[in-house]
Amino acid sequence: MSAPVSPLSQARSFLFVPGHRPERLAKALASGADAVIVDLEDAVPLDAKDAARAALVAGWSALDDAQRARLLVRVNPAGTPWHAADLAAVAGLSGLGAVMLPKAENVQQIEAVALASQRPVLPLVESAEGVGQLDAMARASGVLRLGLGHIDLQADLGMHCGPDETELAPIRVALVVASRRAGLPAPVDGVTTATTDEEVLARDAQRSRRFGFGAKLCIHPAQVAGVHQALAPTEAECAWAERVLAAEVEARGGAFSVDGKMVDPPVLLLARRLLQLRGH
Repeated sequence: MSAPVSPLSQARSFLFVPGHRPERLAKALASGADAVIVDLEDAVPLDAKDAARAALVAGWSALDDAQRARLLVRVNPAGTPWHAADLAAVAGLSGLGAVMLPKAENVQQIEAVALASQRPVLPLVESAEGVGQLDAMARASGVLRLGLGHIDLQADLGMHCGPDETELAPIRVALVVASRRAGLPAPVDGVTTATTDEEVLARDAQRSRRFGFGAKLCIHPAQVAGVHQALAPTEAECAWAERVLAAEVEARGGAFSVDGKMVDPPVLLLARRLLQLRGH
C-alpha cells in the first residue's frame, strides 16, 4: 500500500520535544527540523502524562497550518493506561501531520490508531515481535513510513551492540526492504544519544544513508543540521549525476559510458535520485 500523501513522507529529520515542556515547542519548530515530534511517551514522567496531553491540546490553537503539518505526536503504546486518552486527544488536533506509535507489533494496533486519530501513522519498531511483523505492518492501512527504535530493540533482544552497531545490520536492511516492498518512503533511523559529539552523529547518519534510510530521529536541535548534511549527496556525487544525465541526452537512446563505466537503467535511476535529494 502506498503511503498517504504528506509532507512528512520526505522529511529527513524528526526532532523530539517533551510533551510536558510546551515552552520548548517553538524552539523545536524554529530549529530547521523537517518534522517535530511532541512526545507523550518516554520523555514524560508517569505523573506528568495527563498534564502533557492537556498542554498539547491547550496550545494547539497557537500553531498555524504549516506548523501543524510538520508535527507528529508520539502517543503511549497500545495496552498502557494512557493510550486511549492520547488517541482521543490527537483526534481533535486539526491539521496534525501524523501519529507516532511506539512499540508497534501488529497491523491491528496500527490500523486502530489510524482509525481513531484519522491521521497517518509512523510505527516504531522496537521489539522482536515488531521485527517479525515488519512486512505486514508496512502494508497496514494508514502507514506513513516505518521507524526504528533501536535502543528499546536492543534491550528487548538482550543485545550489547558495539559503537558501529554492526549487530543491527540485518534489522536495518529488513526495514528498508519492507518499506520498499510496500511502496513506502524510506524509513526513519533511530536516535544518536551523543548530543554533543558531531563526529558520532555524522558517522551514525552516514550509516543511515548507506543502508537506505531517508531520515533520522533527533533528540537535540543541534543534531538537525548534521543529519541533513550526512543524508544529502556530496558535491562529487551530484557532479557525477549531472555528467550521467548530460551524457544520456547526447547519446539519444544509444549506449554510452561515463568516466569509463557503462551506464545502464539502474545507474540512471541513481543519478536522478541523487539530484532529487540535492533539490530537497
